[in-house]
Amino acid sequence: MESIVIYDSRPELNRPIVVEGLPGIGNVGKIAAEYLAEALNAERFASIYSPDFPPQVLVDEENVADFARNELWFAKAKDVDLVFILGDYQGSSSEGQFLVCKQIIDLLLKYDPVEIITLGGYGTGTIIETPRVLGAVSKVEVKAAYEKLGVVFEPHEPKGGIAGASAMFLALGQIYGINSICLMGETAGYFIDHKSAAAIMEILVKKLDVEVDTEELDNHSAMIDELNQKVRELESGRTTEEDLNYFG
Repeated sequence: MESIVIYDSRPELNRPIVVEGLPGIGNVGKIAAEYLAEALNAERFASIYSPDFPPQVLVDEENVADFARNELWFAKAKDVDLVFILGDYQGSSSEGQFLVCKQIIDLLLKYDPVEIITLGGYGTGTIIETPRVLGAVSKVEVKAAYEKLGVVFEPHEPKGGIAGASAMFLALGQIYGINSICLMGETAGYFIDHKSAAAIMEILVKKLDVEVDTEELDNHSAMIDELNQKVRELESGRTTEEDLNYFG
């Protein structure tokens, strides 16, 4: 079940850090990765079309078909090369999930990546006022540097394990001997959570030692605070579900 790979360019990269941000709980990782990629003026260099993605296309305002795919983007953060794994889809089956991630890693191994950072949400099912960023690593030696950045490592957490692309890239990093970490922002999991994404962004900015204008992300985070308040009022019977309809 081979994917089709279409290259826009073939950049020369020096031992890049790979950042994965595909859809997941609260779209936390997707929001953080896409925001950082845009802030660093990343450029797309490859598109991956997999038979395990949904058999559908979306049509834009010019009636041009947009096929389901994952994309690879590259950027520089000071002297560090970055590769972002972005997209609106993950594999739809267990086998497909593994094969898509394996094929992407095979593409990236030629660049000899120094580290893999996968991003996702840590669903709590409850309202989170100040989301923490929890971590899971490919080997214990990776923990110390991230603990200094504020990542929390709780024994055996998350209890249900990690699923999806974030888990697969973490596992493949471990298999191929690449230092890897999964950063998970706490989120209720009920809605798209920019506040949790902002918590992950704080870690990434410190890790990469870059300056990023987070005004737009901060504005969305303020809306999450408002939404959280509405949810609390709903639970206490002081508001209705209709009051929540303008959030999305």
